[in-house]
Amino acid sequence: MWPLIGQERVVAWLEQSLKQGRLSHAYLFLGPPHVGKTSLALCLAQALNCRSPGSPCGQCPSCRRIASAKHADVQLIGVIQDAQEISIEQVKDLQQDASLPPYEGSYKVFIITEAERLSPEAANRLLKTLEEPPPQVVIILLASAEERLLPTVISRCHRLELRPVPARQLEQALMEREGMEAELAKRLAHLAAGCPGLALSSEARKSLLDERPQRLAELSSLDRAGNMERFAFAGRLAEQFSKRRAWVDAELRLWLSWWRDLLLTKVGLKDSVVNIDLETELEDRVQSLSLSQISSFLSNLGQAMRQLEQNANSRLVLEVLMLNLPRLSPAQERR
Repeated sequence: MWPLIGQERVVAWLEQSLKQGRLSHAYLFLGPPHVGKTSLALCLAQALNCRSPGSPCGQCPSCRRIASAKHADVQLIGVIQDAQEISIEQVKDLQQDASLPPYEGSYKVFIITEAERLSPEAANRLLKTLEEPPPQVVIILLASAEERLLPTVISRCHRLELRPVPARQLEQALMEREGMEAELAKRLAHLAAGCPGLALSSEARKSLLDERPQRLAELSSLDRAGNMERFAFAGRLAEQFSKRRAWVDAELRLWLSWWRDLLLTKVGLKDSVVNIDLETELEDRVQSLSLSQISSFLSNLGQAMRQLEQNANSRLVLEVLMLNLPRLSPAQERR
């Protein structure tokens, strides 16, 4: 049993590969944050080590130990707290452990979360293991930004893309699996933008329901701000980018969802908006913007996000973005 929401195509492919014995020594799972990459990797680790028919059963001691991160042969490797990258020392430890036979299961499985944050030295060191993998070892890389991975790393992995789950499917799953009321399930399904982890995590759910409107209000206030205030905001964001990159990425994704909703509202496709609880604010805001302004800024925002993913100067990128942000005139403010 693969208890994921969505991803039927990827799960079917993995099940068929396991059934036919076509196991790859390395996989690359790609998709936006919280779409289910870690859950899928753990399910694959369970399937490789489960002793029951119809694996992964989710109930045997091996499956339960993997789910609770207590299995000796399954490791999650990521950025250590206060570090900026996955270090070469972490990869050396992986290689040392991979050289030993499995301790309690059939396979050793190493899951590298946020693989795009491998340091250049770590990524090059990992290549040696990907090129000459030890027997009974499977390495799973998880990434949201494929362009930040070395092409040589990508080429040595079997690439599988996880796509956002349709809102209706996620809504139905939240009602059936989590027992949510229909209205809350619908709201969360839209706000999660196809990423089940955002709707299932209590911490992420609190951010979506309680903190998101305040964060969007702060971003929207920049429409009326002068250049000095905008540049100060860009500076604060750039400073956070060097310390909490994932947090800044989340802020920009939030902004992207807002401007996408403005575009959908402007062209009369309100049923597809993400921020369904802010319909009134969206309607008011589009009255002050032209379609070309919205489209242009969406393009600029997407370009800025790509530049940051490619490690461009964060302050410069964000300052240019602030200059491109449409500005409300006094006449528009009085509307």
